[in-house]
Amino acid sequence: MHTDDRPAPRRRRGRLALAVSVLGELLITAGLVLGLFVVYSLWWTNVIADRKADRQGDRIRDQWAHSAPGGPGALDTRDGIGFLHVPALRNGEVLVKKGASTDVLNDGVAGYYTDPVKATLPTTGKDGNFSLAAHRDGHGAKFHNIDKIEKGDPIVFETRDKWYVYKVYDILPETSKFNVDVLSQVPKESGVTKPGHYITLTTCTPVYTSRYRYVVWGELVRVDEVDAKRTPPKELR
Repeated sequence: MHTDDRPAPRRRRGRLALAVSVLGELLITAGLVLGLFVVYSLWWTNVIADRKADRQGDRIRDQWAHSAPGGPGALDTRDGIGFLHVPALRNGEVLVKKGASTDVLNDGVAGYYTDPVKATLPTTGKDGNFSLAAHRDGHGAKFHNIDKIEKGDPIVFETRDKWYVYKVYDILPETSKFNVDVLSQVPKESGVTKPGHYITLTTCTPVYTSRYRYVVWGELVRVDEVDAKRTPPKELR
């Protein structure tokens, strides 16, 4: 008896087509999930972090407005210690809080280092390095435009009673994330050799990665008193 086996290839082709179809749908789904994750990481976390930072900043300014000179709120508070203004960043004011951990920076703020090298706050009046970190992407991305900063640009730190005006004098576009020498009280890698009043901004680089660190150094050029109208220094006008 003759047996016709020709339908078998069609069945195999049918199973192959089904497998390709299922794989295609899985890839499309994976692409959508990945796309949503990117949107969440690079946009929605910014929205959430900015809202939280704005609320904390409002509380700081309210505390300043209702506290006597030298009293509670003059230096450190639960919500932050002041505001960073860097015109080249094009992002307005940045709330500064204690600590440079991910938990702190995820609130859409800049944080001053407490480890591995402790930052020296300018409010102490002591020589040292006011070293800060902030995210470059996601969670507020406050230092996203750090590559726009140039030598000679101003960096201003605002407290309740004073404006600390710094001038950028050196930039390191890429260094190891383990290079803690950039945070030293005398950051010799920036070319200085003597104690002074320095500020250091650090963030991840290249954009959308955390492989290396981007570093900007500035030096204090003057301190302005805050007047009744909180008139910004000329560098911010």
